[in-house]
Amino acid sequence: MSFYGVTDIWTYVIGAIGIILLPGPNSIYVLSVAAARGVKAGYQGAMGVFVGDTILLLLTALGAASLLRTYPDLFIGVKYAGAAYLAWVGLNLIWGAIQKARSPELATEVPRESAANLQHPFKRALVISLLNPKAILFLLSFFVQFIDPSYARPAVPFLILSAIIMVFSGIYLSALIFLGTRLAQAFRARKRLSATLSGGVGGLFIWFGSKLATATLH
Repeated sequence: MSFYGVTDIWTYVIGAIGIILLPGPNSIYVLSVAAARGVKAGYQGAMGVFVGDTILLLLTALGAASLLRTYPDLFIGVKYAGAAYLAWVGLNLIWGAIQKARSPELATEVPRESAANLQHPFKRALVISLLNPKAILFLLSFFVQFIDPSYARPAVPFLILSAIIMVFSGIYLSALIFLGTRLAQAFRARKRLSATLSGGVGGLFIWFGSKLATATLH
C-alpha cells in the first residue's frame, strides 16, 4: 500500500534523516560561513544549498543519472571539475588558517585568502552543491526505491519525497548556523584554536574532493 505513490514512507523518513546527518561539503561550508560571518550569511549559504539541491532533484527527475551512465566521459569531466573546485576551496582555507596563525594581529581579522571563500556565500554554496555528480546518482537510486511505478502521476510521490528531504535539510542547516555563531563567540579570542579549526575544515574539503575524484558510476 502506498501513500500517494510513495511506498514505505517511514523507512524513507528514517533514511532521509540519516543521509542529511552525514557530513558533507554543503553542511560544512554553511557551518563555516555562519561561524565567520554570522546568521544572515549562514542562511545565504543555506539558500544556495537549497537551490542547488532543487536543481539536482530536477535533474534526477529528468534522468541526468542515466545520461551520465550513457556518456561516461561526461561523468568524468563533471567529476574532476567538482573535485578540483572542492580541493581549491580547501587549499585556500588551509592557507588562510596558516596566515591567521602566524599573524600578530587580532584574532578577529579574517585572512584575505580565507575570506575570499566566505564571500558571496549563496553563489559559493550553490556551486559546491551542484558540482557533485555522485549526488545525482545517489538521489536517483534512493528515490526510485520509494516511488510506486504503477502510480498514475509519478510527479506526486517525487514531490512528496523531495519536500520531506528539503524540510529536514532546512532544520539541520538552521541548527548548524546557530551552532556556528556560538562557536565563533567561543573561538574569537583564541587565534590558534580558530586557525586550527579553519585548517581542519580546509582538510575536509580536500578529502571531499578526493572522494569525488574516485567516485564511480556503480
